[in-house]
Amino acid sequence: MKLPSQDTAARNQEPVSHHVQLPRFPAGPLRQVGRRLLIALLVMVTTVLLVYLDREGYHDNADGTVDFLDSVYYSTVTLSTTGYGDIVPHSDGARLTNVLLITPLRVLFLIILVGTTLEVLTERTREQFRLNRWRSALRDHTIVVGFGTKGRSAVQTLCATGLRKDQVVVVDPNHKVIETANAEGFAGVVGDATRSDVLLRAEGQRASQFVIATQRDDTAVLVTLTARQLNKNATIVAAVREEENAPLLKQSGADAVITSASAAGRLLGLSVHSPSAGAVMEDLIQQGSGLDLIERPVVKSEVGKQVRETDDLVVTVLRGHRLLGYDDPEASPLQATDRLIVVVRARPAAE
Repeated sequence: MKLPSQDTAARNQEPVSHHVQLPRFPAGPLRQVGRRLLIALLVMVTTVLLVYLDREGYHDNADGTVDFLDSVYYSTVTLSTTGYGDIVPHSDGARLTNVLLITPLRVLFLIILVGTTLEVLTERTREQFRLNRWRSALRDHTIVVGFGTKGRSAVQTLCATGLRKDQVVVVDPNHKVIETANAEGFAGVVGDATRSDVLLRAEGQRASQFVIATQRDDTAVLVTLTARQLNKNATIVAAVREEENAPLLKQSGADAVITSASAAGRLLGLSVHSPSAGAVMEDLIQQGSGLDLIERPVVKSEVGKQVRETDDLVVTVLRGHRLLGYDDPEASPLQATDRLIVVVRARPAAE
């Protein structure tokens, strides 16, 4: 099996440097420009009113008096720091108004004029601060490699089971895919997940789970090897297309391997034989609606009971590393360290 270092999705675009993208919701460009123009206009109007109301304290070298047009003219040259000197404040009140009010307005006006440059600088600083704070707070999160159909469905299921969006980091070589993940509220890292430095940017060494949903099986193998080398204790779940590649994923360090093509084929075959049974199976694997298949610990009141005596419908008992069917004689009585795979009624989203 060939082992390329890039996923299929990355073949259709130019190589990009890997970086972190946090979700954000900026205002539209027209709104930003309109807001700046409105603020500049308000500053101009305020300055004109201040000068006009105190016009007796100003002297015009042309005719000695200051009218409304002179107030507009003086405000314009003052805010732009041109300062021709033909109109000057000569009374104490006018000079005090210039010091306490017009000078701050001039500074504000200049900030608006050079706002683009300042915005670039402040945006970089703010983004770096956000990244540093995000990295320091990120612990026991879930890294999803690949945000195609499989990856997006996996994230939706995880969120339906209670995982917060800020605990999910999406890794994909396509920056447009990461932008889509950002739009849905997930942080993302643009880059090739087969490289350890990319997973380090996603804080892979501190992650608790990896969901590997790449387009190619060979890429999934490389990502699994990289993730396992970086994090020995994380749970790694990977998806492959061909069932023959599942053992290779297991050897690479995956805790669970899902064969997407075979699983879809089995569901198709079941639906042909019994459409109702196929609908029930699809309902079970779709979290948040109808019936849910979940894993939970044995509660204190269930210890020592038979499997059929529990309140929930038990499918399997997990004892150590053994899976015991509900009808297995060894499954009963239940032990305190057991975990149960049960079918429950999905709870409303508000709960």
